[in-house]
Amino acid sequence: QLQLVESGGGLVQPGGSLRLSCAASKFNLDYYAIGWFRQAPGKEREGVSCIIGGDGSTYYGDSVKGRFTISRDNAKNTVYLQMNSLKPEDTAVYYCAAEMALVTTAQAMCSHSDYDYWGQGTQVTVSS
Repeated sequence: QLQLVESGGGLVQPGGSLRLSCAASKFNLDYYAIGWFRQAPGKEREGVSCIIGGDGSTYYGDSVKGRFTISRDNAKNTVYLQMNSLKPEDTAVYYCAAEMALVTTAQAMCSHSDYDYWGQGTQVTVSS
């Protein structure tokens, strides 16, 4: 059964860092695009960062560009989201999602949330 499990969330002070992990069970990351999305209370789900299979091209939303880094380890079947210089407005539940996508761009994958598989989410709270 295809499954995504996020981990790494928590409480951090402004300016701090966290690394989220998305363990993808029974996925071949070469064929799947992985997206990190977040949703804060009262707000719409937002595409944070995406990485596609094959060449591993990446995309970042404007609100996180320069602070977040997405990466993947095919040997561990895991995608990471390194979050630095965190701000209170980064507070949200973060989800990873997967969709088989052989011909696409990372930006296109972050422009929608119509993914086939979703993790359970992990809470990130940035507060002093």
